[in-house]
Amino acid sequence: MTGSTRARETVPPQGVVFDIKRFAIHDGPGIRTTVFLKGCPLRCRWCHNPESQEVGPELFVRETRCRRCGTCLRVCPTGALSLDGAAVSVDRDRCTRCGACAEACPSQALELVGRLMTVDQVMGEVSRDVPFYDESGGGATFSGGEPLSQPEFLAALLRACKRNGIHTTVDTCGFAPWSVMDRIRADTDLFLYDLKLLDPRGHAELTGVSNALILENLKRLSELGQAVIVRVAVIPGMNDEKSELEALGKFVASLRNPPPIDLLPYHRTGISKYPRLGRLYQLEGVAPPDEDRMTKIASLLRRYELPVTVGGEAHGNE
Repeated sequence: MTGSTRARETVPPQGVVFDIKRFAIHDGPGIRTTVFLKGCPLRCRWCHNPESQEVGPELFVRETRCRRCGTCLRVCPTGALSLDGAAVSVDRDRCTRCGACAEACPSQALELVGRLMTVDQVMGEVSRDVPFYDESGGGATFSGGEPLSQPEFLAALLRACKRNGIHTTVDTCGFAPWSVMDRIRADTDLFLYDLKLLDPRGHAELTGVSNALILENLKRLSELGQAVIVRVAVIPGMNDEKSELEALGKFVASLRNPPPIDLLPYHRTGISKYPRLGRLYQLEGVAPPDEDRMTKIASLLRRYELPVTVGGEAHGNE
């Protein structure tokens, strides 16, 4: 083994993080710190964190803050910026996401979303609230994006948490090779497992990927007795038809250790992020389901003798 090979093997893993939220109360039991990792293999039409989809950093443009001063144009090394509209516009094919424009912008109209962090840096943030975890039964949650898209980094973070006695939750869509899931499950106290649709054709159409691997991984976790909460974002007109809900209930009830289901009503809070990334939101006319609709869906699923809650209630102290 050469010296350079040994050096590569001893370098601690790093990962791209786009947000860390402290005092989260809907991402697992108790008070938690949620670490959002960038990268996701799915392209759900309703995604409320579109900045999470690409693994690398991305440039946000907040048009209402732009003063049209031209500072960003002068520092951009590739000429990817222009002022031919009401605010700065970005040629994203030319943008290298170096962040020079965001650093120079005096009005913070530009922001580079996503930064490279070490395990120690993330744990420095997570460890700040250990007293709150101890009092509330909380801990750290790793979300995204899809945290399994950065398997080496995620595994190292989970190990670090367990060494420090911190409860761990992984919020995942389950779309990863079983070898990745199997590697992290010993250090994961709870999986928040996001199911989109049971219909394979609809799933592929609305998320861009098959659900076969997702369902198979959930079956394996259940067979092994892992702690799981199935989470379902209810999207009107997408996955709330009776046939789809019945398929969901039958599938979850058929698992060896049927997990509880937490229903999350669709919301529109992420819509403003799309123009900041130069993208179009595809569900512009979809309205969130009302309380009565969510209650009816929960009642339907309870017919399968499953514990069902609405809106994160299943993530409280248990």
